[in-house]
Amino acid sequence: MGRTGTLCNCFIASFRTPISICRRKKPLIPWRKLNLMAASMDPSDTKTYQQNVLVMRHGDRLDNFDPTWEKTADRPWDPPLIQNGLHRAFGTGREFRTRLPFPIHRVFVSPFLRCIQTASEVVAALCSVDDDPNAKSSNDVVAIDPSRVKVSIEYGLCEMLNKTAIRIDVAPKDGIFRFDVPQLEALLPSGTVDPTVEPVYKELPQWEETVRDARSRYEQIIKALADKYPSQNLLLVTHGEGVGVSVSAFKEDTNVIEVDYGAYSELTRQVSLKNESFSAGNFEVLTESGQTGITYIAE
Repeated sequence: MGRTGTLCNCFIASFRTPISICRRKKPLIPWRKLNLMAASMDPSDTKTYQQNVLVMRHGDRLDNFDPTWEKTADRPWDPPLIQNGLHRAFGTGREFRTRLPFPIHRVFVSPFLRCIQTASEVVAALCSVDDDPNAKSSNDVVAIDPSRVKVSIEYGLCEMLNKTAIRIDVAPKDGIFRFDVPQLEALLPSGTVDPTVEPVYKELPQWEETVRDARSRYEQIIKALADKYPSQNLLLVTHGEGVGVSVSAFKEDTNVIEVDYGAYSELTRQVSLKNESFSAGNFEVLTESGQTGITYIAE
């Protein structure tokens, strides 16, 4: 069934959530043109276009390459990326910019540092004024155009808060995961943070949420963000489990068995705009198994 509304580290293999698929492909109308079109069109007109959502896993995390790091870390549950992880994220951002047949308008990101750093590199590549094919990271970007992409931190995209994803010996002793949002926003490319955006999840999930609840959260946040911005293409930077759910929740009888660092899925759906309301079909998963770092099998 479709949807209607108004305009405004760990990965567990083998899971699925059946849902019906609506397979339609039409070119997207860029959101700036769409807004102008909506203001001038006859109120009785209905316009149909395609919304695209990418769901991406963060890059290579330090603690998986240096086991000694966590012994002296203030936040051993929140590792940064290694240098190769930064390079991987920037390269994926360049791939989005040069190969996707549509623009990315908004990026939403988990508050965990590895995701913030991933999003920062991707956005720098997307917003670079000069697309230098030799650039390896945001350090090689001379200037950006921050009007191209807007970024927001979204708690609903955070890591699974349970012992399956975060070892009990590194988790906060009081079970409270603290994030300094202004400090994290300062790590994103200058001018790209949208201060007007209200997060869907105002708070983090409770520590020891179940795997089932976490998977439900990932599915819900994908739908909620897409519904909140139905005329725009989105990139959601999250964790391995979230990327797995982005496939299994929208592709019938599918088991996701692997999600690599930097892997991403591509979802699309048909959206119809009339007056100031919209209706949308179900998401279709365009990513094939073995592409873009995701492996899955059909049951």
